[in-house]
Amino acid sequence: MRIFISAGEPSGDLHGSNFAAALRAAVPNVQIDGFGGPRLVAEGQAQLYPLAEHAVMGISRVIVALPQFYRLFHQAVKHLETHRPDALVLVDYPGFHWHMAKAAHQRGIPVYWFVPPQIWAWATHRVKRMRKWVDHVFCNLPFETTWYQERGVTCSFIGHPYFDALSKQVLDPTFLAEQRSRPGRIVALLPGSRTHEVHDNMPMMLRSAQLIQKAEPGVRFLVAGFKAQQADWIHEQLKKYPELPIEVHLGRTPEIIHLGEVCLAVSGSVSLELLNATIPTVTVYKVSKMLFPLVKIFKHARYISLINLLAEKELTPEFLVNKDASASMAPLMINWLKDEPSRQATIDQMQQVKQGVARAGACQRAVEHLLELLQSKQKLAA
Repeated sequence: MRIFISAGEPSGDLHGSNFAAALRAAVPNVQIDGFGGPRLVAEGQAQLYPLAEHAVMGISRVIVALPQFYRLFHQAVKHLETHRPDALVLVDYPGFHWHMAKAAHQRGIPVYWFVPPQIWAWATHRVKRMRKWVDHVFCNLPFETTWYQERGVTCSFIGHPYFDALSKQVLDPTFLAEQRSRPGRIVALLPGSRTHEVHDNMPMMLRSAQLIQKAEPGVRFLVAGFKAQQADWIHEQLKKYPELPIEVHLGRTPEIIHLGEVCLAVSGSVSLELLNATIPTVTVYKVSKMLFPLVKIFKHARYISLINLLAEKELTPEFLVNKDASASMAPLMINWLKDEPSRQATIDQMQQVKQGVARAGACQRAVEHLLELLQSKQKLAA
């Protein structure tokens, strides 16, 4: 059996690698090709290009990267034709993957979307592409299944693979002990994994931290850095705040979430990790003034935070903005720090939502469905 897995960003590399591990456990001799990152390589993927290490978002950034995407697309098509897989498995990253789905479909290769894009939130018209080019969607969120089925898309609910990763997560006890040995309540700052997210949101997060520290002098801040160059950039920004008790740590997101009493986070799949840890969180996502009107037009979901989408209400505050919102965000976090019953009430509500969705095994369920679907296709073709 040969499966082509394509993941275009770090979270996709994580989920894709867990899917690949489950696939290899079920089919030990499977050949896995495709795009991804270091985690997929570690699971035996014969990688055409490390696409997950070069994720881009935003119109201007995508335009600059178009020649590279064009080259990679044609490389993928040639590979699909010369090393025809039994299935193409896509992991999120819709822009590039729509073209991959169409090309595979035109060549009679079954297409399965594992971790589907949130088109129900931003671009509902794209469901036509999903219906036309994708054989089956593995839904990660409970409400997705109904949404897709109502629009004629074949799908099944498997749960979110993020909880597979969390079930295997091991925290560094030395780092935790060292941080706990020091005075000061900890506020976690999660500026995102993409460089442009860090640049767009971190200055506002630092202004929020400054306001929080003035109101609650006993707190200190831990920033979760994703890449070394991002951490370097954040350190440059910190020169503007010499009195702020703040540290930047690379590769310590799980530990920082575990240590934080409250959190300020850029919107993304990390929301599920925050839900799993039941840490009261303010979610933010800043976009440019030029793009903000378009975002408002194309945004169809009521919320941007997965916590709130799953809760079906604004359980934790969120801000989709095109300007500095620190003056609005900081008081919410200050209230949690000053009012323990309020903070605990948020934790209790998050715990209720968590109990309904935090279930490991999504990757194994997806693999089981995939193998059943491929077997059914083979029987029909026979």
